[in-house]
Amino acid sequence: MVKKKTSTETKETNHIKIQLNKDKILIKMSQKATYEDILKEVQDKLPKLSKLYQDEKTPIYIVGKNLDNEQMEELEKMITEKIDVEVDFDSPKELGLSGIKKTYEEDLTISEVKFYKGSVRSGMRMEYEKSIVIMGDVNAGAEIIAGGNIVITGALRGLAHAGAKGNTKAIICARGIETPQVRIANIVKEMDSIPEMNAERCAKQDFAHVENGEIVIN
Repeated sequence: MVKKKTSTETKETNHIKIQLNKDKILIKMSQKATYEDILKEVQDKLPKLSKLYQDEKTPIYIVGKNLDNEQMEELEKMITEKIDVEVDFDSPKELGLSGIKKTYEEDLTISEVKFYKGSVRSGMRMEYEKSIVIMGDVNAGAEIIAGGNIVITGALRGLAHAGAKGNTKAIICARGIETPQVRIANIVKEMDSIPEMNAERCAKQDFAHVENGEIVIN
């Protein structure tokens, strides 16, 4: 297990931030860093990181930047060769949509759509190569991944990844985006705070799209 600390410890670097939590170690990658920069920085930090472990292993969770399958496998191998530990990522591993690395733009004004009637519960995962419309809520712990747009008539509290093939013209629309993170193409937006739902917010849709390389919600 991780050696006891008096408080949560955070180590700042140029390309990654390592946060030691009670039940996991969080490695947060900078969106602006290249994969090569991240790889080198993780490698440099491994000797110090390995000293934190004793008999039991606290899992490592790597977040903040979408990686392809090959990159995730390389990072995981680098870490597990030095530390006997479980490594997980917030990037979608299994989705064939994410296998296309090149970011592209495709007009989604007219797009093939899959409709789902009802709320998406925690633990459910929905994938579609085109656009998805959810007629209900997306609860925390659920995942919606689409090659095109994601439109939700209720609240979004789970993971939504629109434009998963790399299409930066994709959008996410919901009656309240209440999730810690949204993704469009290879861009991730961390929500610093989740606005409180009130009558005014319930009366309008939140709209997430890409402007100047960043996700904007309005």
